Amino acid sequence: MIWKDKYELGVELIDDQHKELFRRVDAFVLTLRSSASWEEKVKKINETLEFMNSYVVEHFRDEEGYQKKISYPGYEVHKKIHDDMVNYVLKVTEEYEKSGFNEQLMQQFGGKLLSWLINHVAAEDQKIADYAMKREVAESGR
Repeated sequence: MIWKDKYELGVELIDDQHKELFRRVDAFVLTLRSSASWEEKVKKINETLEFMNSYVVEHFRDEEGYQKKISYPGYEVHKKIHDDMVNYVLKVTEEYEKSGFNEQLMQQFGGKLLSWLINHVAAEDQKIADYAMKREVAESGR
């Protein structure tokens, strides 16, 4: 699995959700790369799309709630990145259904999803963890 412990934010709910996202995206990419027939892959792909469409929204909502709770200064920018990703997932899902389950579209989506997840969790989300830690240190030093 592509999850690394260094991705942890130290917030149990969010870390658990990230691990679940990594697990699902990992399995999705493995399915896309497997030698099974496209017909066999479609079921797993449809399940993943359904999951992504609901879970991503739920996860982003929780993560944004945490950012508000700690008064994270990068909240607006971070929320925009989330909104763009939700729109991208919705757009791809719609295109995929209209195109009659196009394989190439899913291969591109799988790659993009994986790199987005790693970059976002490893870079953007770490900024939240850094801020939360500095805030804790500042508050305990009072």
